[in-house]
Amino acid sequence: MLFDEIIFGPIHSRRLGNSLGINLLPTKKKLCNFDCVYCECGWNEDTKDISALLPQKKDIEKELRDKLIQFKDNNTIIDSITFSGNGEPTLHPEFSQIIDMVVELRNHYAPEAQISVLSNATNLLKEDIFKALQKIDNPILKLDAATPKMFYAISKANPKVISFEKVKEKLILFGKDAIVQTLLLRGENDGQKLDNTTHEEFEAWLKVVKEVNPKMVMLYAIDRVTPESNLEKLSKDELEVFAQKVRAIGIETNTY
Repeated sequence: MLFDEIIFGPIHSRRLGNSLGINLLPTKKKLCNFDCVYCECGWNEDTKDISALLPQKKDIEKELRDKLIQFKDNNTIIDSITFSGNGEPTLHPEFSQIIDMVVELRNHYAPEAQISVLSNATNLLKEDIFKALQKIDNPILKLDAATPKMFYAISKANPKVISFEKVKEKLILFGKDAIVQTLLLRGENDGQKLDNTTHEEFEAWLKVVKEVNPKMVMLYAIDRVTPESNLEKLSKDELEVFAQKVRAIGIETNTY
């Protein structure tokens, strides 16, 4: 499922309430440096010359201002202005400047709304993006696994391009400002077993989470159609079993 607008919604989010989405990516193609087995946007396609399809900052600003004025006039409550969309939002070359612009518009038209970014955390390695994510209310940063083997198996990221260890180090440095999001799953892809719920995998993940010491952890299960069909959706009761282990080390944890 791809989002065909720059600004979409508001839609009801199971995590963020009445959420107004911002898609910084092409409206007809996914753009991501991960190719997660569970991604609702499907598998990555050829991204050659895709930069020409990215929305420009001035267009994002106009559309967001128009929407916020409209919702203010008709008393529609926006709980979150959320950077989501068709892939990894921090890949937009003007991401940092766009964050500043959105903060300004939010403060003027919807001061009660929070600003959220759903990110795979890989661009924390870029100082401007690291600092931009520190300016918002909800930097929701992905950590689906804490062993390199499972990290690459789930994300299908290129290990020659993305260093798991460097991403982990930056996530730990981001620390208490982070919200860690983790999708728990079991299944198979390309003949490889996927399971981040085993004792070994979850304990490795829990160790990293303890080092990060985020303000919150979000544990969730598959909710929409996935490109890899051989995946199991965990029940809410199962998620709660894992959530209790995170709460036991003193970190607020919600399940979805």
